[in-house]
Amino acid sequence: MPSFLSDSIEIAYDIHGERGAPILLIHGFASSGAINWVNTGWVEALKQAGYQPITIDNRGHGRSRKVYDPRLYLAHDMADDAANLLDQLGLDRVPVIGFSMGARITAFLMLRHPERVRCAIWGGMGGNLMTGMDDSEEIAKALTADSLADVTTAVGRQFRLFADHSKADRAALAACVVSSREPMRADDVRRITAPVLVAVGENDEMAGGIAPLTDLLPNGEGFVIPKRNHMLSTGDPKFKAAAIKFLLAH
Repeated sequence: MPSFLSDSIEIAYDIHGERGAPILLIHGFASSGAINWVNTGWVEALKQAGYQPITIDNRGHGRSRKVYDPRLYLAHDMADDAANLLDQLGLDRVPVIGFSMGARITAFLMLRHPERVRCAIWGGMGGNLMTGMDDSEEIAKALTADSLADVTTAVGRQFRLFADHSKADRAALAACVVSSREPMRADDVRRITAPVLVAVGENDEMAGGIAPLTDLLPNGEGFVIPKRNHMLSTGDPKFKAAAIKFLLAH
């Protein structure tokens, strides 16, 4: 898996396929490019639609370098990692798909580097882009607990199980969750002019509603992923179909 240095942090990425229009995929918290996009069928679906998917492992995740200072995990810094990857690959302007934390990173990428993003899909991220989330400390405690038996809250157990299953560095994730949920101001959301599809599961209690974003985005559209919660939205076939339809339209 190739890698490059961004702000002195080694960032891993992968390019899937030999041809097609490049598209950048940014994964969610505690995941990786492979888990979020390859294992769920996104890479194959996008290749069939004529794209060349590029997956990035965010700092602290997958095969990228693990860092343990929460100050190194601000969403806008990870957005700069994504922009630096485009520089590394000699790409000027591409469509981007982000899920959950990856959608937050994508939003900051569009805010800080608007010339780099043709259009974007924010999956698993609604109004909480602006409000942040209030369970970060709960998740950090769950990740650093001695064992799963010591984790008593539903949200904490959910993320601990996911981290254990993916064999992630739990200490790095605990540092990440403290600061990666950096909120974006409503006025800054209004400044994002490229087309955006906001896609949130019908039963997703983590993302926040779609309307708070589509009401602010100058070119925002919404899609409700039927009968899906946050975790199960990731690889949903109807989400993929809506995303590809949006991409082809823009």
